[in-house]
This record gives sequence, structure tokens and C-alpha cells, in this order.
Amino acid sequence: MSHIQTRLSAATRVDSSAQTAPETIPKGHARLRLAAASLCGTDLHYYAHFANAGFQLQNPVTLGHEACAWVEDPNGSDLKPGQLIALNPIMNCQTCAPCRRGEENLCTAKKFPGSATTVPHLDGFFRDVIDHPARCCRPVAEGVNPRHLTFAEPLACALHALNKGGVTEGQKVMVTGCGPMGLLAIAGAAARGAHVTALDLRPGAVEVALQAGAEEGLLADRVDAAGIEKRFDVVIEASGAIPAFNTALRAVKQKGRISILSNIQPREAQVMLHLVMLKEIEIVGSFQFNREFEEAVALIETGAINFEALTAAEYPLDRAGEALALMAAGGAIGKILLIGSGLPAASL
Repeated sequence: MSHIQTRLSAATRVDSSAQTAPETIPKGHARLRLAAASLCGTDLHYYAHFANAGFQLQNPVTLGHEACAWVEDPNGSDLKPGQLIALNPIMNCQTCAPCRRGEENLCTAKKFPGSATTVPHLDGFFRDVIDHPARCCRPVAEGVNPRHLTFAEPLACALHALNKGGVTEGQKVMVTGCGPMGLLAIAGAAARGAHVTALDLRPGAVEVALQAGAEEGLLADRVDAAGIEKRFDVVIEASGAIPAFNTALRAVKQKGRISILSNIQPREAQVMLHLVMLKEIEIVGSFQFNREFEEAVALIETGAINFEALTAAEYPLDRAGEALALMAAGGAIGKILLIGSGLPAASL
């Protein structure tokens, strides 16, 4: 069977070519074969600008940090050939102060695939053959759908935002922005028994949010400001848009909490900071995840989330460029999947 590797060689240019696997596997790594991967907003920024959040790529790189795979060669680890595993992309040092606190997301020597934050850059998961640290491979129960398991990493990010926000059963929670991350935050909050309201500019996105578990959907350009004033215990900001953040400041209750999930790109902005003081609002950042990766995989294993409703489209791996172009055009609500050569892709 031939293998494929994709590579972002310049902004908006993704090349696909035959992949030749290295003869040797690095110590502590296992050799894997891609089952499914999914596109992230970070991939989109690299695709569109060859940069993300101020980090410029220095050379062509394989994108992708959301994926699951089958084990081909355990390479002396406890993994078993043929096992389906979720890939944790955070390769932390395990020795720095954040790691010792259990905060590998803040590791001072962290390596992360498909990103300009690691220099030299590490290739990501949009390739058929992947050598990855065995300690970062999480085997799953039999019967888990690989198309669902590829959501493990973004779901972990969403759950981290929920944990930072302190979301619990019975709370009133608003999620601003119903892109893929917002939809996963909605699904995660609903699974905890929270009462979720979704807010987005796009009617179609609000409809998907209701399928994901939101009890109420609001259109941002039609929302009654007085009707949401001081209404929510927690707001998860998942749009990356300053107007949505200002809406969150209005909507959260006194002494409520806003958890920022989406990456707000650096730019000048007018923010209603006076409300932070007047309402004693707590604002917390949410970056990647820690123990939530295990929480996400366990939640996927239960089958409690309707991932079919959260999937917008899927493409074979060698059409990654088309998939990214669709995402860049805003033509998809939900996650876009890439399917490895060993897993049949659905018709598009």
C-alpha cells in the first residue's frame, strides 16, 4: 500500500506526495498509521498566512495535531499492533515546574507538531505514517469509531475551557461562537448537565449547536441585549471576535466567569473593561489541555456526543489542500476530517 504525506509549502499551497517511512523508529516512539485527522483553526491560520498568532513558519511543514491512528509497530512499548489510539500532540518535558504541577500545556520545553512554536518545526499528523512518543498514545475501547476519536484533542481543549470556567451541572452557560470549538464546548457542557445557550451570526451554525446539545440558540445580530444582561453563570468565548467578547461581558452575571477558548488574534480593539470592575467578573484564559485529554477520550468512549452532527465534511488525505480551502472559504459548519489510506472515505 502506498502512503501519502502532505506538506504546506507556502500560504494556501499544500502539496501531496508519496511518503517513505524512515528505516528506524526513534527510541520511545511507536510507528502508527493514520486513521483520521481533523482540521483546526490553527491549521487554517498557517494555511492562509504561513503564520499563526505571531509565529511565522520558517520552512515547509506537515500540518495537523488532531488525529487518531492504528499501531503498526509498538517498538518495545506496551502498545499492541492493530490498536486504535488517540494521539496526544503535547510532547512535554515532564521535568519543568509546570509539568511537575500537572500543567503540561505550559511546559517550558514543550514540543508540538505542525506548529511554528517548535523550532526546528516538527511535522504534524496529516500523513499516513507517524512516529510518535508511545507515552502520548492513548489506546481506546473496542468499537470506537475513528471518525469520532479524531475529536479527542479539540474536545480536550473545549473541556479545559469548561474546567477553567468552572462549568458544572445546572449552571446557565452561554457559548459565543459556534465554530468547531464552540460546538464541542456546547456538547461538553451539555454532557455535564449545564443549560447551554449558543450565540452565532450564522443561522446554520445555531441549528447545529442545538443538535450538539444547546437548549437555546441566538443570532448575534438579532439578540435582545436586555434579555441576556447578567443572565449567565459562565460564558465560553469561542469566536475569537471582540464584539462577541463584549457580549460576554454584558451577558455574564455579577461575579460570573468568562473563559476564553478561541485564539483572539493580536489587533487593536475596544473592550468594555469597565464591566469587569463593576460586575467583579473573572476572566480566565484557556490554552490547550492537561488531564482533559483523558477526560475527552473517556467521554468519546461513552458515545454520549453526537459527532455526526459536528462533522461538516471529510476528504481523503491527498485532498488536504481542498479541505483547507473549503475551511478558509467558510463553507463548512463543524469539523472537516481527513481520512488516512487505511480507512475508506465517505463520498463527498
